[in-house]
Amino acid sequence: MEEKNTLSLRYIAKNIFIVLGLVLIWRGIWYGLDALDHFLFGGIRLWSALFGTVLGFLVLYLPDRDLKEITRL
Repeated sequence: MEEKNTLSLRYIAKNIFIVLGLVLIWRGIWYGLDALDHFLFGGIRLWSALFGTVLGFLVLYLPDRDLKEITRL
């Protein structure tokens, strides 16, 4: 069997574009949530942080009714 060369230029370029796409999505979400924070909470970061923390725990808890994902931190 012939071993495939996984570090080809195409492979690297594809993964760089995937990472770039993910970063741009994250950036868009971040700016959108900043605008929502300003609209809902008047720019008060404490309320936004508390709401985001609670929402984050719910997102991690609800699918399988545990918080095992946090132990991986």
